[in-house]
Amino acid sequence: MKRLWIVWMAVVSVAGPVFAQQELEPRQLIETPTAGLLPRGSFDLDFRFYDGNGILGRISVGLFDRVMVGVSFGGQDLLGNRTVQWNPKPEFAAKVRIVEEDYSIPAVAIGYTSQGYGAYDETLSRYTSKSKGIYGVFSKNFNSPLGQGGLHGGLNRSLENGDEDQDLSGFIGVDKQFGKDFVLLLEYDFALNDNEDNSLGSGRGFMNAGVRWAISGQFTMEFDVKNIFRNGQRNPNPDRELRIVYFEHF
Repeated sequence: MKRLWIVWMAVVSVAGPVFAQQELEPRQLIETPTAGLLPRGSFDLDFRFYDGNGILGRISVGLFDRVMVGVSFGGQDLLGNRTVQWNPKPEFAAKVRIVEEDYSIPAVAIGYTSQGYGAYDETLSRYTSKSKGIYGVFSKNFNSPLGQGGLHGGLNRSLENGDEDQDLSGFIGVDKQFGKDFVLLLEYDFALNDNEDNSLGSGRGFMNAGVRWAISGQFTMEFDVKNIFRNGQRNPNPDRELRIVYFEHF
């Protein structure tokens, strides 16, 4: 409970008290989804560079005003002279916004993603950080003297159950803009589905933080520090990742 209280205070202190409509819609924080969508008739290319010379690529498309879909694929040791360890298959994602945000209520979306993060464990048939699976998420945008931002939270049921931990889990996070070009990201995944004897997690949950830089209207670059609470039975050390996203209309 003390750890959860620290997480909540950190989120509130970054978020600020005044809510309003935000112009930009983040579709994802670091690993956790938001209720944000790509505009209809647009797409983004998302590349993550992670431990073990790993690269994960994803393309997402805004099909309709309230619907976006995506596909991703990657692997480890793509750089260097070792044999490439590809992920077992492409992963898919879809998100539908069912409630639009206004001054008094948040946006609400439901979705599915089979893409987890980090190395793939063939023994447990899962990624180091499990995919969210089926999820519901809310997002409430706000404004403050320091800039715009958003508060996000949701519940999820991952389908990566090779470790026999099938519990419902949840997540909460915040994005906070500073100036025109920089956004601070903070998220916490409770990881209630990753704390049994066969799991990779050790019960602390995953705290991730990052800084996103809008290089232009089409390019963003992001540096993330993941697993700050050192949650893990095999490798509890924090991870550093680089992320590049390109956005374009058709």
